[in-house]
Amino acid sequence: MSTKQLDCYPHAVPYDSAATRARLLEAAYAEFSERGLAGARVERIAAAASANKQAIYAYFGSKDGLFDAMLGLRLGNLADAVPFTPDDLPGYAGALFDALADSPELVRLTQWKWLERADASAEEVESYRAKARALVTATGGPLAEVAAVDTLLLVLALSTAWSTAPPGVRSLGATSAAARHAAHRAAVVAAAAAVTDALTQA
Repeated sequence: MSTKQLDCYPHAVPYDSAATRARLLEAAYAEFSERGLAGARVERIAAAASANKQAIYAYFGSKDGLFDAMLGLRLGNLADAVPFTPDDLPGYAGALFDALADSPELVRLTQWKWLERADASAEEVESYRAKARALVTATGGPLAEVAAVDTLLLVLALSTAWSTAPPGVRSLGATSAAARHAAHRAAVVAAAAAVTDALTQA
């Protein structure tokens, strides 16, 4: 859809409207995180952004293009939600747990991405490779790169388990929601320390 074609629509937004593009990306984040790529509708995204749906095609080319642009802006890589600290993986696991517990829509978006964009992007692969190398350096060398990648994946799994578990499971044995949340966070940090120690020694 060209900018000239947009002129055919009485409610079309200006081509250079950064604000409109930003609103579309914000609305896309809410729509895609709730419904995924297949279930999302450009009409709902446009309405939520107070824009004509043709603007989506002008700015992003297609619904798929909007999905990819939103992923690049919002997600990048789940493990990049917080700064990586290779010399303190338990601390990293705790910080990642906090970030994801505060942003359940980010977790849902990540799950949709895995379903609808199964292959990792070059940026994602490089992100993990860089972290693995940093972890090898931080441990003084005995940890092989493949073991470092395994460590990262295990820590990531520990940090996301709470956000992906059904609420009824998370509340088992709880005296209060806050106490249960704190107890699980402590378990994540302890498990990340155990995983790091075990793989480093191996």
